[in-house]
Amino acid sequence: MASSPSNHSRRRGKWIFSGLVLALLALAGAYRLGLEQGARMAGEDRAAAALQALAQERSRLQAMRASVQADLDALALQLGRMRAHLMRLDALGQRLVALGKLDPEEFDFGSDPARGGADQGNARTLGHADLVRELDRLQRSLNDRAHKLEVLEELLRRRALDNETTISGRPVKHGWISSTFGTRIDPFTGKKKFHRGIDFAGRAGSEVLAVAAGVVVASEWQHGYGNVVEIRHPGGYITHYAHNRENLVKVGDRVEKGEPIAILGSTGRSSGPHVHFEVRRDGKVIDPARFIGRG
Repeated sequence: MASSPSNHSRRRGKWIFSGLVLALLALAGAYRLGLEQGARMAGEDRAAAALQALAQERSRLQAMRASVQADLDALALQLGRMRAHLMRLDALGQRLVALGKLDPEEFDFGSDPARGGADQGNARTLGHADLVRELDRLQRSLNDRAHKLEVLEELLRRRALDNETTISGRPVKHGWISSTFGTRIDPFTGKKKFHRGIDFAGRAGSEVLAVAAGVVVASEWQHGYGNVVEIRHPGGYITHYAHNRENLVKVGDRVEKGEPIAILGSTGRSSGPHVHFEVRRDGKVIDPARFIGRG
C-alpha cells in the first residue's frame, strides 16, 4: 500500500532533524577540538616564554657573576699591592728603628699593634661600596705614611752622616791629657813655646782612634812628630795624630769614626808614650778642646 503524503513528510522531517543533530554534534566536536588545540598551543607558547625568560635570567646571572668576579679580582689585586706596600713600610720602619737607635721591642714592625674595646652592639656588615671606600682610604694613608717615613729616613741618614763626619771625642779609649793647646813650657828646652795640639798620654801599644770619618791624606814619618796619620774631613778639617809606634792605615783609605788608625807610641820628639792630637782647618790650627767636649 502506498504511503501517504503525511507519512512521507514526517520521515523527511526526521531525516532533516537527524542531519541537524549530527551537524550540531560535528560542530560541537570541532569546537571542542579547536579549544583543546588552542589550549595546547597556548600552553606551548607559555612554556616557550617561560623557557626564554629562564634563559634570559640565566644569562643575567652569569653576567652578574662575571661582574662580581671582576670586582673580586680587582679587590684582590689592590689588596696584593697594599700587602707589598705594607711589607715595604715594615722594612723601612725597621731601618728607622736602627738609624734612630730606638727600642726594637717598643717599635716592633713584625707584629700587629695591640687593639681592643668593649662590644657596643649595633654591628653592621660592610657592603661592597663600603669596602671599596675603606680600601681607597687605607691606600691613601699608606702612600702618605710612606712618603713621610722616607723623608724621616733621609733626615736620620743625614744626621747619622753628620755625626760620623763631625769631629768629636778623644783619640784614645783610655788615657789622660798630659799637655794642653797653647803656650806651654817646652819639656826639652824649658822655654815657652806654642803647642799646636793636645797630648793624650796612655799605655804604649793601645789603639789610636779616628775622631771622625774621613779619608787618610798622610801616613808617614814627619820630623819631630815621628809616625803621623792625617785624615781629611768634610768642611776643610784635618785631624793629625802623631808619635805613633805604628800606623795602621795608608793614604787613600776611608776610615770610620772610632776606627783604630795607629798604635800609641813615643816616636819622634817625645818624652813618653802619648798621641799628639791636632785639628786644622784650611791650614790654621784650632784648639782641639772645642771638639773633644762634643764627645
